[in-house]
Amino acid sequence: MKRGIPLFLLLGASAFSAEYSLQLKPENTKIEWTAGAVMHTVRGTFRLESGEVHFDPATGKASGRAAIDVASGQSGSEARDRRMHASVLESKKYPEAVFVPDRIEGKLDIPGSSEVEVHGVFTIHGAPHELTMDANTQVAGDTVKADLTFVIPYIEWGMKDPGNFLLRVDKKVAFAVTATGTLIRR
Repeated sequence: MKRGIPLFLLLGASAFSAEYSLQLKPENTKIEWTAGAVMHTVRGTFRLESGEVHFDPATGKASGRAAIDVASGQSGSEARDRRMHASVLESKKYPEAVFVPDRIEGKLDIPGSSEVEVHGVFTIHGAPHELTMDANTQVAGDTVKADLTFVIPYIEWGMKDPGNFLLRVDKKVAFAVTATGTLIRR
């Protein structure tokens, strides 16, 4: 080795970068949603079916798939849930919503805490839509905890407005996801 030349320059930066896989488990993932309505706010949950994300923190490139069981959606009111599944989500026809990431924007520290954006395509109600999620991550050892937030403009994305002349419902639904997964260096 020549004197004065750092080892990382001789080996190339790729020798120190790594690709990772993040395995998500439904039992370690909480998906909550909130929709404003006249005189009250509606809150509910969905269940994760499966999730695996592959990424390279050096380049930001990402891939994988996270699937949500649309039929698992609950708001705490059986009558409201029946209407939501029958006429808004049409969950019998579209039983799954899928997010496929394509990139992570921002510096992802492994180990450490980071604030990044995860960009990808979210397919819901049979149609794909670009989506960016804000993510706060904490990586310690092989465990990743992520808090993600995003908004879905469901009316704009082709779903029916559940409101009527007496009941006004926001045209967007806010989501908050808390997930803990296992990190595997590939």
